[in-house]
Amino acid sequence: MTILNEKNSLLLIIDIQDKLLNAVFNKELLENKAKIMANAASILNIPIIITEQYPKGLGNTINGITSLFNYENDIKYFEKTSFSALDVPEINNAIIKADKKQIVLFGIETHICVSQTANALIDKNFDVTFIKDASGSRTESEHIAGIDRIKENGAHILTAEIAIFEWLRNAKHPKFKEIQNLIK
Repeated sequence: MTILNEKNSLLLIIDIQDKLLNAVFNKELLENKAKIMANAASILNIPIIITEQYPKGLGNTINGITSLFNYENDIKYFEKTSFSALDVPEINNAIIKADKKQIVLFGIETHICVSQTANALIDKNFDVTFIKDASGSRTESEHIAGIDRIKENGAHILTAEIAIFEWLRNAKHPKFKEIQNLIK
């Protein structure tokens, strides 16, 4: 089991768009944890890749996430129509170019786009961590089935808080107080 390392991580946010978010069973929890994860990654200068499933029909990434970023950070947005983000060559290339071994991902829907992306990353030998409380599906049963599938294929399953504190490692981290203020 590998603990997360902020220097070797990339954050991959999958399809947290208005129409999709409004359809998930755990909207409030997902939105809150997604914002915390995005903000923490931005503060820690962890590269961020954001995907949007057919934004013309489903809208863009929610403002609650995009408004948080420290734009000195390396943030890239990509549109997609495939379920696995890695089926889009530009996304696949951006992940490779980032040169990070640990991919931390979350989003909508757990059992479709997030699961297929996690499994494709595992197939490419990335160390994949799935953030279960920042992810969701239209029904709880599909969300749980997606988590089971992701875990069976070899990803680590964490909560937002576990991931963030693994990135920090220590209360003496220079960004500890700033990150601690995110956790309520």
